[in-house]
Amino acid sequence: MRLILGSGSPRRRELLAQIGVTPDDIRPPDIDETPFKGELPKPYCSRIAREKALATEAGDGDIVLCADTTVALGRRILGKPEDAGQAAEFLISLGGRRHRIITSVVVRKGSDVWQRDVVSEAKMKRLSDDELNAYLASGDWQGKAGGYAIQGPAGAFIPWISGSFTGIVGLPLAETAALLQAAGYPLYKDTP
Repeated sequence: MRLILGSGSPRRRELLAQIGVTPDDIRPPDIDETPFKGELPKPYCSRIAREKALATEAGDGDIVLCADTTVALGRRILGKPEDAGQAAEFLISLGGRRHRIITSVVVRKGSDVWQRDVVSEAKMKRLSDDELNAYLASGDWQGKAGGYAIQGPAGAFIPWISGSFTGIVGLPLAETAALLQAAGYPLYKDTP
């Protein structure tokens, strides 16, 4: 039985390592992640994670693990910013407000699919011009939903969270472990 991680995210690999899991292969699927017109954040995140899992090539006995993380400000989806200007727009709009971080995890084995959506909340402080410009110059916003990653320098901007810290980072470990076990993955196997 092989575990295939359908994600190129180094953060997801690091989180899996925390529970003793090393994927046998990494195959990030190439799918269109454009939201449908009027699509709400949670259904969007759930759909994208499922599409990733279905698009990841695997043998019949292989287990595929995919996830998607979406930052939602009200009904608005804040995806990965296209440039520093859009990252600044996201960070300014998040300032002083609570927002949701949705991570959907999908495990597939053959035609069987298990899925969990984990919704957490965070509050970002209002950033000064110096803080905003220094963060944008760091480049840490690139490739991050909402333009930030709590486990990096932007962690200093988040005074409050509610929910799953690992879910906010990109892979909620409690739910991921349960899904892997449901698919028959020997998570807590004996070690020599």
